[in-house]
Amino acid sequence: MPGVTPELLTLLQTPEGADALAVAAEVGDGEPLAAASALRARGFGAELAAAALTQVSLRRRAAVKFGADATRMFFTRHGLEQATRAVVAERRAARLAASGAETLADLGCGLGSDALAAARQGLFVYAVEADPATAALAAANVRAAGLAERITVTCADATTVEVEKFDAVFADPARRQAGRGRVFDPKAYSPPWDFVAGLAERVPRTVLKLAPGIDHDLLPPGAEGEWVSVGGDLVEAAFWCGPLARAPRRASVVGLGGLTGSGVEKAPVGPVGAWFYDPDPAVVRSHLVAEFAAGIGGWLGDPEIAYVYTDEPVDTPFARRLAVTDVLPFSLKRLRALLRERGVGTLEIRKRGSALVPDQLRKDLKLSGPHAAGLVLTRVAGAPTVLITAHS
Repeated sequence: MPGVTPELLTLLQTPEGADALAVAAEVGDGEPLAAASALRARGFGAELAAAALTQVSLRRRAAVKFGADATRMFFTRHGLEQATRAVVAERRAARLAASGAETLADLGCGLGSDALAAARQGLFVYAVEADPATAALAAANVRAAGLAERITVTCADATTVEVEKFDAVFADPARRQAGRGRVFDPKAYSPPWDFVAGLAERVPRTVLKLAPGIDHDLLPPGAEGEWVSVGGDLVEAAFWCGPLARAPRRASVVGLGGLTGSGVEKAPVGPVGAWFYDPDPAVVRSHLVAEFAAGIGGWLGDPEIAYVYTDEPVDTPFARRLAVTDVLPFSLKRLRALLRERGVGTLEIRKRGSALVPDQLRKDLKLSGPHAAGLVLTRVAGAPTVLITAHS
């Protein structure tokens, strides 16, 4: 599917473009060539037809992130992948508004998700995007949302913005490079990490959106590191600086709650209990496993493995809980015999602290039978261990 050129984007926003998008929404579920032919049969040019079908396809994918708003927004595949989910942007915007901020510089606004959320919370937003095509898409999304009076979109280098003129700064540095894909070294971010990390010294109310794998050591002094998950997926890290910081570390499970702590506590260690807990990835990545364990009266089976155990079941929004039926040292032969004896043909495998590959293990186990079970590959007191859990 082609990209959206500035000319095509302009055309898509005309009455003719709106008609093309409407027809594309009607026929877009069909075979691609047939759908394109259907648009051309209605009198739309080949380029407009292709662009409309592309947008309809992306809008359908975007519904997961943006809900009903997706039906009137404009996207690129790359921009959609990088865009903040609406529910996460809304939480961030509400926290910024609650801090007393009235104006916000959004550096690296992408398709405008965070800018739209901030404007809906009453902030005036100066949104900056270095890529001209992306900036044009962001501006189109602002107009489509009816928020042009609150959001100004500018194509510019973020490092040239006089951020001191704003109450707050939000920065989402680009973490992809042309031809290289995703980059993991903050020094390769755009704008550069030194600029991003220095924003809090210029504007106390600074929040940075970063990759979930960001090193804790990069957290500015006194800032809060928050790791956010949605539906079990770890989607981002956010560094809240200055007066925005509330706790050293935070794990936020959107829609279910949050957990805070120091990020340096150590959980007690003991034998495997009757109940096994696999903490949400936001809890693990924020280094709050000890705080989670304390909250349910649990412990670790190994000081280096983020699995938690209890003897009694405890309800929690911060972990998946499973009943442990068997604990045994890892032995392929013994494990295969046990599963065969129980007629286990379907196995849900999770692992932490094991080099085994689940798909290969399934082949080696030669599973057959009508029953299902769970399998945990881990370490307990340093020893390779297998847990059999009840299927749920």
